Amino acid sequence: MSLELLGVAGVGAVLALLAFGVPIAAALGLVGFVGLAIAISPEAATIKAGVVVFQTISHYELGVLPLFLLMAQLLFSAGASRAFFDSAAKFVGHRPGGLALAAIGGCAGFGSISGSSLATAATMGLAALPEMRRQNYSPALATGALAAGGTLGVLIPPSGAFIVYGIIAEQSIGRLFVAGIVPGLTQALFYMIAIYVLCKFNPSLGPPSPRATWRERFASLASIADIVLLTLFVIGGLTVGWFTPTESAALGCTGALLICAWRRKLTWATLQEALAITLRTSGMIYAIIVGALIFSTFVSITGFADIIAEAVRIPHLGALGVIVAMALVILVLGMFLDGMAMMLLVTPIFLPIIMGLGLDPIWFGVFLIRTMEIGFITPPIGMNVYVIQSIAKDVPVTTVFRGVTPFLAADFLHLALLIGLPALALFLPNLVGA
Repeated sequence: MSLELLGVAGVGAVLALLAFGVPIAAALGLVGFVGLAIAISPEAATIKAGVVVFQTISHYELGVLPLFLLMAQLLFSAGASRAFFDSAAKFVGHRPGGLALAAIGGCAGFGSISGSSLATAATMGLAALPEMRRQNYSPALATGALAAGGTLGVLIPPSGAFIVYGIIAEQSIGRLFVAGIVPGLTQALFYMIAIYVLCKFNPSLGPPSPRATWRERFASLASIADIVLLTLFVIGGLTVGWFTPTESAALGCTGALLICAWRRKLTWATLQEALAITLRTSGMIYAIIVGALIFSTFVSITGFADIIAEAVRIPHLGALGVIVAMALVILVLGMFLDGMAMMLLVTPIFLPIIMGLGLDPIWFGVFLIRTMEIGFITPPIGMNVYVIQSIAKDVPVTTVFRGVTPFLAADFLHLALLIGLPALALFLPNLVGA
């Protein structure tokens, strides 16, 4: 068997294993190791896999992951999700669709400390959905806004997906974080515009709430001031170069501990639960990274990326045609694969093509993760949809998917803007020299 056919067989084997429910780390690592053993010899494959494991675990920048995860867990225990939603609702809840707008704002705020789409959707769903239902919001609009808003947790830094991509692609995690700020904020803006348009034409979808007084608004800001200041300090310091990503995460974790203690939420039970969740999640992601790097080594040896490069190269359209073709592949895979699985599968295949075209790998990381997010609300998988439906058990999943349709339209417009205007992602990191 030629190396190219071996690469095709390897990718097919990974997809098959994922379809049968094999964990992504095991699927990538097993196929990558077996493929290397066939391509270069079992002994060489064993040595290479051992080197990958050692280099990954000893990678200094990977320490940023458990620290940011612990920071998010501690701030969640301090009541961050409810506080963000309540504050946003005080300012915009009196407008048509105001609580849905507040949910998007709350998701953006919580996403700045969470780094996870599913966690953002789940926590904000618990905080916002009961209030929207009390105000007789359309079930489709309420659940759709929360499912879509949850995807902001992946793009707005700190983001676990950016950390994983940075390790796999050997790119600066700090630059990736900074590059995600403007696309994340504009994505939230696009979602808010979608809600405004829907409720402008049909106000019954999102009835306005009673207008809050300015005293109530300022009081709500006070309830999130410490968390916002910590987030601005951590991300701002990283943006202007005061800290490395790991130092930024360590300071954020320390600040989160102090906030928990200040709010009298820091107990042994809280700390133990936060540490346990952080360790479980970190271990899972470390295993995924190791498996992905072994699989990436296998793909690079077989030359499979060259085959894909020819397949996605559209005549007479150049780089734009390649990017559009990649977006279509990612969107289709995102309909059937978990977002992280899809990202780790396509990164070693598409990244060499991007580099060959002379495109910025930082921009590609934002593009990849932005496209990946759409899969979180696209049928039939749409994991955010099922997370929200598990909270609103009496709302049919078809209703939730119907509710995310306007947000999918906003997603495609935003993705087109990102493709047509790469400066959307690159302007800020180039400006601050991150």
